[in-house]
Amino acid sequence: MFTYPEIDPIIFALGPLKVRWYGLMYIIAFVIAWRLANYRCYRNDSPINSEEVNDLLFYGMLGVIFGGRIGYVIFYGWEQLIYDPLYLFKITQGGMSFHGGLVGVIAAMWLYGKKLGHSIWKMTDFVAPIVPLGLGFGRLGNFINGELWGKPTDVYWGFKVNGISMHATQLYEAVLEGLLLFLILWIYSSKPRPYLAVSGMFLFFYGIFRFAVEFYRIPDAHLEYLALGWVTMGQILSAPMIVTGLLFIYFAYRSTEIKKLK
Repeated sequence: MFTYPEIDPIIFALGPLKVRWYGLMYIIAFVIAWRLANYRCYRNDSPINSEEVNDLLFYGMLGVIFGGRIGYVIFYGWEQLIYDPLYLFKITQGGMSFHGGLVGVIAAMWLYGKKLGHSIWKMTDFVAPIVPLGLGFGRLGNFINGELWGKPTDVYWGFKVNGISMHATQLYEAVLEGLLLFLILWIYSSKPRPYLAVSGMFLFFYGIFRFAVEFYRIPDAHLEYLALGWVTMGQILSAPMIVTGLLFIYFAYRSTEIKKLK
């Protein structure tokens, strides 16, 4: 059993400017995405060239930030938004949603793809493998902030927080949705795959990993369980990802088989 070290979320401060670990994790995530995109853009099946990588990342950043914040407010803070409409803009109080960020990035890829003359899913097939490592660093930021803890546990790898051993679900997600998902997608996409397949793999495996980890996470206090005494908001939002991912993979390979028959 480990003892949570109570890390100060602020790395250092210069007057009113405070540099936080969570913000640093976002910077690292975007730098990694930039590096991986620059590597992938030289593939024959890449929809962008090296000169377009910066624009791609700019659109993606906007999608993550705006989609993540709006998604959080809609999915997890709707009542607070009704009480205080300015809550949407109080980013310093925390609150970013992966599922909202996902919608934001998909919208951003649609806009940028339209500008380049590519379909939305050709863009997401390119982007999907460069996303997971950034997600992993985001979860490390949650761990450093001491937020999103799991349920009490007696397993030997639990972390003692305020005298109670808890599941470090932030680290579970960092490993599953970050490192493992990256390895799956990077290896899978190392060879040309049918249109939609890589996007489908991302949706399916992220949905599976998130759905599973939610069994160990403590649900948001103001939401609790939404159905059957165990279904969380995270699971409700992840279930459609699993189904959609499977459909994408099916139609990707189905269309390939049809083309072969022709």
